[in-house]
Amino acid sequence: MLLKGEGIETHPEVSGGDACIAHTRIPVWSLVQYRRLGATDAELLQWYPDLTSGDLENAWAYYQTHQDEIERQIEENEAA
Repeated sequence: MLLKGEGIETHPEVSGGDACIAHTRIPVWSLVQYRRLGATDAELLQWYPDLTSGDLENAWAYYQTHQDEIERQIEENEAA
């Protein structure tokens, strides 16, 4: 497993190799997209009970430093 950043990892066999919250199959791009659609952190934590507020902080920080990667993944998933 290749660690991509604090609490974020990729694995070719998980979510097509997209960056995910560590030890989950929850891709960062999906959390970013939900946030764009108006979801709050509290709602995300309710919808994904295995996530912590620290996981969301890691996702937002990862997005800030890897925007091109995450934007590409959002576009690819919208086109699918």
